[in-house]
Amino acid sequence: MGSDWQILLLTLRTALLAILLILPFGLGLGWLLARRDFPGKSLVETLVALPLVMPPVATGLLLLKFFGRRSPVGAFLYERLGFDVVFTWRGVVAAMAVMSLPLLVRGARHAFESVSPRLEQVALTLGAGWPRIFFSITLPLAARGILGGLLLAFARALGEFGATILVAGNIPGRTTTLSVAIYQHVQLGEDAAAFRLLAISVAVAFAAVFLAEIFFRRGGGGRE
Repeated sequence: MGSDWQILLLTLRTALLAILLILPFGLGLGWLLARRDFPGKSLVETLVALPLVMPPVATGLLLLKFFGRRSPVGAFLYERLGFDVVFTWRGVVAAMAVMSLPLLVRGARHAFESVSPRLEQVALTLGAGWPRIFFSITLPLAARGILGGLLLAFARALGEFGATILVAGNIPGRTTTLSVAIYQHVQLGEDAAAFRLLAISVAVAFAAVFLAEIFFRRGGGGRE
């Protein structure tokens, strides 16, 4: 049972780190897609949504090549900064971040779209700058929808398997998340342990999705 809690804590910790990592990018992309029309917008929307429809192992393979020591990025991280991403907890975070980003962007975009642009225009005419408008009007009114998107992204990160197993592997105590551990127990015929972890996974995911739905229902924003 002790190892189960260790796996759960590792999964929660890496999922939380992944969400914190993608938060500024998710908010920026969500606001950009909600408030601006620009050439190539459809291409950006497509690229953001790709991890939702691509096989997770394909995303994992791309991450493996991107962060491997033979790639420019992987070589730079190893030679200049002294750490690896592949087959470490950082690989788990990277996989979770990429796979959950589309849900955060989607939630943030809908939240920003729910805020009436007229409120921002009024504040602009009164002399407020765009940074002040964003942090004092847009962001507070969109906060509930953004929190809902964050929780859905967090739930997605908790359940990530395909990309994680490819880019981070299954190293006990270092990269073994709930989904990876469940797969391992099933492969070894340890059904009792697999179902025990399954129950924990379902409970945590249910709580995250349940809270997300509450925030989405109450996050109407200020659109008229």
